[in-house]
Amino acid sequence: MSTVDTSLPAAGGPALPQERTAATVPGPRSAELARRRAAALPAGLTSASQMYAHAAGGGVIVDVDGRSHIDFGSGIAVTTVGNAAPRVVERMTEQMARFTHTCFLATPYEGYLEVAERLNALAPGDHDKRTALFSTGAEAVENAVKYARIATGRSAVVVFDHAFHGRSQLTMTMTAKNQPYKEGFGPFSPEVHRTPMAYPYRWPSGPANAADEAFARFALLVDSQIGASNTAAVVVEPIQGEGGFIVPAPGFLRRVADFCTERGIVFVADEVQSGIARTGTWFACEHEGIVPDLITTAKGLAGGMPLAAVTGRADIMDAAHPGGIGGTYAGNPVACAAALGVFETVEAEGLLARATAIGDVLTTELATFDDPAGIIGEIRGRGAMIAVELVAGAGDSTPNPAAVAEIVRYAHARGLFVLTAGTYGNVLRFLPPLSISDALLHDGIGVLRDAFAALAR
Repeated sequence: MSTVDTSLPAAGGPALPQERTAATVPGPRSAELARRRAAALPAGLTSASQMYAHAAGGGVIVDVDGRSHIDFGSGIAVTTVGNAAPRVVERMTEQMARFTHTCFLATPYEGYLEVAERLNALAPGDHDKRTALFSTGAEAVENAVKYARIATGRSAVVVFDHAFHGRSQLTMTMTAKNQPYKEGFGPFSPEVHRTPMAYPYRWPSGPANAADEAFARFALLVDSQIGASNTAAVVVEPIQGEGGFIVPAPGFLRRVADFCTERGIVFVADEVQSGIARTGTWFACEHEGIVPDLITTAKGLAGGMPLAAVTGRADIMDAAHPGGIGGTYAGNPVACAAALGVFETVEAEGLLARATAIGDVLTTELATFDDPAGIIGEIRGRGAMIAVELVAGAGDSTPNPAAVAEIVRYAHARGLFVLTAGTYGNVLRFLPPLSISDALLHDGIGVLRDAFAALAR
């Protein structure tokens, strides 16, 4: 039975006190909910934190015990503009009062059109574009592949090491990491081929060779093993998310995109995690000057509401036959209203510049951490999408997931919520909401600094 604690904040959003008050995790109320969870939920459904949220906004999450935690996760890059952002809430509230659902396939509505028009205008390139809306990032990626296949008449899909594209059957196949995403869930979808990512830090012959050598292996795979005439799409994250915020070696994505254009292959930028203002631009591919054929978005698109999109070239998007694409909840009107609030918030509050500023603070401060053992292998990312890869020590790049686990435990116990990532589980990733204050940002960095110092001791 649910109970409401009237001593806790009644609402979230930026009105919440922007301070860190947590001392230990979990509190008694969170512990009680954990016991209920064990009896009601399947064991495989896990969470990164033991605290249970009550309210959130600005740069904090307040748990059910009234403890305030600094948020460096944004719901895994979802609440980019801030939790319960006023413009998002206002638009959602107005829409909910009018109607909550009709199914766009049955009775369409203007909000869907407005979101599509904005994405068409924001996406790179001056070509004619179309947008279709969905509910999840995996659904968007899967439909991008469907568009590519029907537009080209080909079936093969090329993806990269360290990629994450979703948990549906096709996108799980496209995802690189076995545990926990694929273990025991096979067999997998056919015609998905994998090639090395130009991962500078871990490229065997050194970062200077990553772009050239990774591209050579990619081209060999497509031209000699699959056949370019059989390849429908190359799908790549401009910054790999779950893989550890890997920024491909400079020039690599440009060469892959040009290769695809020359061979009539659809180049798909999976921007589910990196898109919608997260990196200081609307889309991470803009940092490389790339104009993808298709872009997938989700996560930060609707401020916490389930909404995803495929945006791309009109000739590709128009290739699907009537009724071939869609979904009952796809482009829900309340989620569309939230997305319009997100666009408005990013522009009105200058959040592209704010993302860049947050990234500058994080990278500058992380570089000053005391690290006598040399476990910080690399600090990388763009905008408010920054990661630290931890290794065994100076001169030894063996992944160090144990150190990551210790730092996460230390941070969570002191009221800083952070996430992990990486194929080897050895990456700390930072995704603070763009609404976070400078004071909270520096307070969170201070907790991390103390965590590294404690680890060194």
